[in-house]
Amino acid sequence: MQIQENISLRPYNTFGIDATARYFASFTCIEELEETVTLKPGIPNLVLGGGSNILLTKDFDGLVLKNEIKGIAELHEDSEYVYVKAGAGENWHQFVLYCIERGWGGVENLSLIPGNVGASPMQNIGAYGVETDDVFWSLEAFHLKERKLYTFTKSDCEFGYRESVFKRKYKGRFVIVSVTYQLRKKPRFNTSYGSIEQELERIGVKDLSLKAVSDAVISIRQSKLPDPAVTGNAGSFFKNPSVSKEQYEQLKSQFPGISGYENLDGSVKLAAGWMIEQCGWKGFRKGDAGCHAKQALVLINYGNASGAEILELSEQILQSVKSKFGVLLEREVNII
Repeated sequence: MQIQENISLRPYNTFGIDATARYFASFTCIEELEETVTLKPGIPNLVLGGGSNILLTKDFDGLVLKNEIKGIAELHEDSEYVYVKAGAGENWHQFVLYCIERGWGGVENLSLIPGNVGASPMQNIGAYGVETDDVFWSLEAFHLKERKLYTFTKSDCEFGYRESVFKRKYKGRFVIVSVTYQLRKKPRFNTSYGSIEQELERIGVKDLSLKAVSDAVISIRQSKLPDPAVTGNAGSFFKNPSVSKEQYEQLKSQFPGISGYENLDGSVKLAAGWMIEQCGWKGFRKGDAGCHAKQALVLINYGNASGAEILELSEQILQSVKSKFGVLLEREVNII
């Protein structure tokens, strides 16, 4: 374990933003994490996993902790489920493939989401009708000040749409070190969301399997979303907003092309990407900051955009959507 000084964070965030950390250290176990924070007490900490859901808008005058805790273990099973524990530093997509190879169902719709395992409960990541809380069992998290390990159950995490206690109430207090998932031994396929069924038909799938669903999701994502290894981005930058049924009907009369999906509480979830596109942002570029030409939800760094430039573009998009539709979007990406 070594603490480095004045390290560029460009390789550690998928936006490819060149910000500097005053101090930087990686850890592969809880003991290394505890030792590192003990050596640098009283300064701000920033924990990085895959760096796939952050926007660095300035240098970080504190200690950046890179989570590299690895390992996947089958804890136990019952007649219906297998309980699988993964280190927070494991790559998410590789973990999904690991589960698919063993016939464990539940995460196949979450294929190719960038980032690491530790971000899955923090963000309650989701795609194509599935979210982390559908397969979540528990997690272990290290409290940075108390130097203690806590176990969080599903109810403890207070999951919401791309939300958990780790994004708000406990932001910056804990480091997630492992996550345990409850996966089905006999898969229940979820292919009704988005264009999965059409993609399965296009690639000629006759017999459904976990791999077939995963392959379909991968194909759809690759056709719509830029590869962070090629073009800097953090996936969907904005959340899909929810409005009351009354407001939705009002919007529908004014904008017939708008679509919505009813939530369990009766509110209606709108497609943020469609609204952003209607405001003329799709394919927009100013300098090296832009809005993706195929998916308006994705903001991109064409090379040397600063985090401040990306943030300013997002603010302009927020204001234009609010002005046109009367709907205030919320950023999904964490602003640092």
